[in-house]
Amino acid sequence: MWTSEGVSLPPRSPPVAGHIIGQQQLSSYLETALDTGPRNVLLFLQDKMSIEDFTVYGGAFGNKQDTVFPNLEGALKASSSPLVLPAVSWPASNAVIGQLQDQLETSPLYMDPETLSQLRLNASSPALLVFRMPYTVGADLMSVKELLSGNDEVIGQVLSIMRTQSIPYTAIYTGLRPSREGVSLSVEDSQGGGRSLLQYRGGYRDRGRDRERQRKVKDMAGIYSPVEFKEGENTCILLWAKGLSVGILRSGRWEEHDLTPSTFGEGVSPRLSGSSCDKSKARLVLNYENVLGHRSFKLIFAMSQRHYTVSARRWFTLDGVELEYDGTKATFNGSRNVYAPAEYSYRCESVSSFRWPQLVPRSSKDPANQWRVSFEDFQIQGFNVSGSEFSYASDCAGFFSPGIWMGLMTSLLMVLVLTYGLHMIMQLHTMDRFDDPKGPAISVPQTE
Repeated sequence: MWTSEGVSLPPRSPPVAGHIIGQQQLSSYLETALDTGPRNVLLFLQDKMSIEDFTVYGGAFGNKQDTVFPNLEGALKASSSPLVLPAVSWPASNAVIGQLQDQLETSPLYMDPETLSQLRLNASSPALLVFRMPYTVGADLMSVKELLSGNDEVIGQVLSIMRTQSIPYTAIYTGLRPSREGVSLSVEDSQGGGRSLLQYRGGYRDRGRDRERQRKVKDMAGIYSPVEFKEGENTCILLWAKGLSVGILRSGRWEEHDLTPSTFGEGVSPRLSGSSCDKSKARLVLNYENVLGHRSFKLIFAMSQRHYTVSARRWFTLDGVELEYDGTKATFNGSRNVYAPAEYSYRCESVSSFRWPQLVPRSSKDPANQWRVSFEDFQIQGFNVSGSEFSYASDCAGFFSPGIWMGLMTSLLMVLVLTYGLHMIMQLHTMDRFDDPKGPAISVPQTE
């Protein structure tokens, strides 16, 4: 995090070596910066990021001369109050948009340099400008290096535009997920000891601190509890997802909003007012505020279960995903694609209303045609919940994967070739008559 030239923030003590910044501590850093610094915030949000990206590829935190982050490095050096946090738990960084939105009391605007050049900002009114940046997974070193270098060029273009408009700003560069897995931090309970990082004050010498350390490891691993709705003392609906997002089409462009930080994570308890469940119907209502310009916003999952005579068993279906905002309701139908046995939960790697849609608008006139929803690594159960854990999951993945289809097609081609070869061999016949050696010989007259 850094500010524009000529703007300084109160000095902040850096975290001790090996300390992982949690959501509450990160929120205090952001609150201090926005209370005294510019309230025009530039959020450069990368899909994945780790401190090793900068040390490996010669970034702002390494000693390599061949840096791929010249713009970022120059901005940090020019700022009078830069802040570098090497270790931040990913639920905390994932919740940055929600925290900034609450502190600035404004909705995020997803931008690119071309759009920013046409926008006129006001230094007196807060603005949250989000620039999404990709990060390849499983690619070679050069492709990742080139991609990070391209992200740095985007940062340079944005900062250049801000300088031309003479608008002071606070810039933040972070990621939604870690790009590299951290070192295992297992704790040995015997003797209350275990390994601790060098220069870490105090270490972990009692079980209370051991539990705290395990909690941090859990945060780093990206594990959090599902959304749980109870009717009385019994849990009747469970929902979990790695990512929840909604988008709206405005002026020919899609504006996205990530609902994950407001739904899941440590210390996050979404409001479920309006939810209900019984033996035949279940309704989970997630209440949000300030989503894509709508102060009141609801994401609703409507489910039902009934007995089907053909299969002689009960099934539950996700009848619809509803968006309620400012007195308007947009409804996506999911009953044809999202279903599972009533005693199971439903799980799918991706459930969305675009690309390969499992959710479709109810009609051509439904407001849902102006919206799109996307759920990543999605799991839901609305009936027969036992305790606070999902039942056996009915996965949406088909039996015939692309690899299986390729194997079947190759095998079929080989069978066809073999069949054709056998057919050709069977068409070969031996001669049924031979020349008589005792008969007259064949004579061929010769002409001169």
